[in-house]
Amino acid sequence: MIRILIVHETPLICCVLAALLTDDADIEVAGRASNLKEALNQIEVCDIALVSTNLPDNAALQIAETAAEIHPSVKILVMGLAESEAEIIQYVEAGASGYILKEDPVEEMLRQIRAIYEGEALVSPEIASALIDRVGELSQLFAEAGQVSASAGLTPREREVLQLIGQKLTNQEIADRLIIEVGTVKNHVHSILEKLNVSSRHDAAAYWTIIAESQGS
Repeated sequence: MIRILIVHETPLICCVLAALLTDDADIEVAGRASNLKEALNQIEVCDIALVSTNLPDNAALQIAETAAEIHPSVKILVMGLAESEAEIIQYVEAGASGYILKEDPVEEMLRQIRAIYEGEALVSPEIASALIDRVGELSQLFAEAGQVSASAGLTPREREVLQLIGQKLTNQEIADRLIIEVGTVKNHVHSILEKLNVSSRHDAAAYWTIIAESQGS
């Protein structure tokens, strides 16, 4: 039995999806949630979380990241994406195991659920090619990261912020931890990305992981 947690910002859609999924004998709807807090409170009871990418405040990304870190056995299947390589890769890097496009039929959703449950990944040739390219970019990034240290020009505060980015904290969580304003955190993040010559928080977090390992942290 595949246990599913449905996470959608519209409770009515949650109900509709639950009705569709329970028509299949091998699928059980283990829970429903309409926001980040409700999803994280229930995520450990499911095998797969079916998560809407339209949740406010990038909640789908946070759910994927949290599941990957705390509940790695739970697979995240995001739904509602356009066929955008950049957007799909963003969710995959956050920890999603698969995706459902806006125009996909119910049959495709069921196919994705069963594939993910069996440990398979179903992606289009274009997305597969983009993912391969991204792996190459990250390999280069890791190679360069070994050369990054305090001499990269980061201030002590920026190194603190970078460490917390590496721990996958949000800007608000970093602000709370360091007792500073969210706007100040955003300024630090912008400066860190510029100094490390990277384009995203994910890349900055990857740098921090390599730095910490090289320093025996």
